[in-house]
Amino acid sequence: MTVFPPCPMFRPAVAELGPVTAGAFGSTVLIKTVAGRLATALVALPLMFFASWPAWTEPEAQDSTVAPVKEAIEAAPAPDAKQVLVGAYINDIQQIDFKANSYSVDLYVWFRWKNPELDPAKTMEFMNRFAGGDNIRERLYEEPQKLPDGNLYSFVRYQGYFSTKFDLETYPFDSQYLTVVMEDSISDISDAIYAADGKNSIVIDPEITLPGFKVGKPEMKITTNIYPTNFGYLTQPEDDAYSRITLTIPVTRPVLALSLKIFVPILLIVVCASLVFFIRPSYVEARIGLGITALLTLVALQLTATSSLPEVEYVMMLDKIYMLAYVFIIVILARVAASSWKGKDAEHEKTLIYGDRVWLVGLLTAYLLGNVIVVATSLA
Repeated sequence: MTVFPPCPMFRPAVAELGPVTAGAFGSTVLIKTVAGRLATALVALPLMFFASWPAWTEPEAQDSTVAPVKEAIEAAPAPDAKQVLVGAYINDIQQIDFKANSYSVDLYVWFRWKNPELDPAKTMEFMNRFAGGDNIRERLYEEPQKLPDGNLYSFVRYQGYFSTKFDLETYPFDSQYLTVVMEDSISDISDAIYAADGKNSIVIDPEITLPGFKVGKPEMKITTNIYPTNFGYLTQPEDDAYSRITLTIPVTRPVLALSLKIFVPILLIVVCASLVFFIRPSYVEARIGLGITALLTLVALQLTATSSLPEVEYVMMLDKIYMLAYVFIIVILARVAASSWKGKDAEHEKTLIYGDRVWLVGLLTAYLLGNVIVVATSLA
């Protein structure tokens, strides 16, 4: 008869003995084996108790430390899940209308992203578009295309007018920046964040030309735009932030060509007005007539030069240059009017001629110096 103790802990010890009968030898071996196992258990159980004591005495403290870390790891999005890579190609700039503060641009915009729930080519909005009815928006693909690396890709071509407030304070030596501003009309920064698609994220056609301007190297800038309103949508939080792309194309005017077109006519009028001092002082009517003609011509010239510019609240550099010419001609007329009271005898006439030469040198010097100061301070 095989003897097995009732406790499972001791069954392996008995099993090692094999079929041992109820003899003296079997009983002795069994007693020694069981006694050894019991001694081991009496030593191991207290050690196991004290080793597990912090775990069952302070379960709340352990959970409060580990649980938030696990939750944060589990809730963290996949890398670049919200990122939308953007690039642009400036195909053409048709025209610039300074009076309407607008310009026409033909450009391509592409997007690469990972989240299949997004479609930035469909939801992207041009924030500074002008005369929306004249704009054409075309999508190259009706649905986003899947790239070999698993990302999604889409492409948009846009032809239309955009607007900005031109700074004409230094006109005609001004530099302007044509901007194209884009935002996602649905997804805020919690869902989509724009990023430049590499170093060459914006490229311009090297053969592009814009009459009357030199086109510089474009730039892409990505910022966060915050709207201080929920637009009446009650479940939308106020001060919502959206990722914004700003494409900037610098354009400058050719200095030499523009100077010849603007300043040479003004200089010719000033020279003609200076001829007043070379007419005999006794011919007062001729001197006055020449000065007034030069003044009226200058007024007409300024109206023509500024007809394509908007009304601004500041004084442009061109206005200051015209004002100097006005002052020059008015001072000449004042000199003629004052000298007309000194009689027509030969002695007075010689004195007036000498005085006119002095006035001419002084006025021309002051006029040229004034122009230099105006240009230098405006461009500083």
